[in-house]
Amino acid sequence: MREPDVTRPGRVRPRRLRRGAALRDLVAETHVRTSQLIMPHFVLPSTAGVEPIPSMPGISRLGVDDLVRAVESDLRLGLRSVLLFGMPRDRAKDATGSSARDPEGTVPTAIRALRGALGSDIVVFTDVCLCAYTAHGHCGILVNGVVDNDRSLGPIAEMAVVHARAGADMVAPSDMMDGRVAAIRDALDRQGQSDVGIMSYAVKYASAYYGPFRDAAHSSPQHGDRRGYQMDPRNAAEAVREARLDEAEGADMLMVKPALAYLDVIHRVREASTLPLAAYNVSGEYSAVKAAAERGWLDEGAIVRENLQAMVRAGADMIITYHARDVVAKGWL
Repeated sequence: MREPDVTRPGRVRPRRLRRGAALRDLVAETHVRTSQLIMPHFVLPSTAGVEPIPSMPGISRLGVDDLVRAVESDLRLGLRSVLLFGMPRDRAKDATGSSARDPEGTVPTAIRALRGALGSDIVVFTDVCLCAYTAHGHCGILVNGVVDNDRSLGPIAEMAVVHARAGADMVAPSDMMDGRVAAIRDALDRQGQSDVGIMSYAVKYASAYYGPFRDAAHSSPQHGDRRGYQMDPRNAAEAVREARLDEAEGADMLMVKPALAYLDVIHRVREASTLPLAAYNVSGEYSAVKAAAERGWLDEGAIVRENLQAMVRAGADMIITYHARDVVAKGWL
């Protein structure tokens, strides 16, 4: 019997698996599902209110009642997870961010309202950081003009406990203080909140992609920057160290932030940990796509789909993205 000529041109054609949409879908390796998406919200310290954010087209700061209506509408689309960022009341900012720990503050009030309206149908994550609540805009307590890591742990843990008592499913510390996951875990357990999980911003870079967010949350530092506690964008091995430390301290989920410029980091962390891993598709990534799409320079839906697929392909299990509502409502997946 004649041996097959394996070198004959055309014998192996990967294109055969790309001939039609149904076939491409059948063999696709990466899938982004609605259940993987987490929608962020900026919450006002008021019952009602809608304040569009100019640097983030399509995103608004919402009063509590408007937040509930928005989340109810998103739930009908299939979006079941939210991440809340609170705005303090007027003139409530101080040196220690004390209003972040107020049980009647913006985020605890919003959590209770969401629980009352939607019960356990949604998963509520809350950002835990002092930056939006401090007069200086830094993520911890300042001593002689410098963020004091250890003095910051107590207030951060207290903030997490307040959110947990209000009904949060997961608290998400974003401050990047060393040891804050352990401090929060211990505080939650002492206060009878052992069922509340921690999604750690384990790998958070000192990035230029946060500009629109800081505009939205009024959280820019009043002096200096955050490079002393957020990660250096030049480092990747350090990300694995940070992730492993937070896992050892009791984190239930990990996060890499930002996402697009750090797909290699997402992959490294995925390889190093079996914990659920989130990618944060941050404000600058969102706004850049929006700005280009508004000018007709690119196809927004196609670009967003490609970006989200890249994050999942790199190893993310969940994606925090301001695109979430449009992705589902407009059928971009």
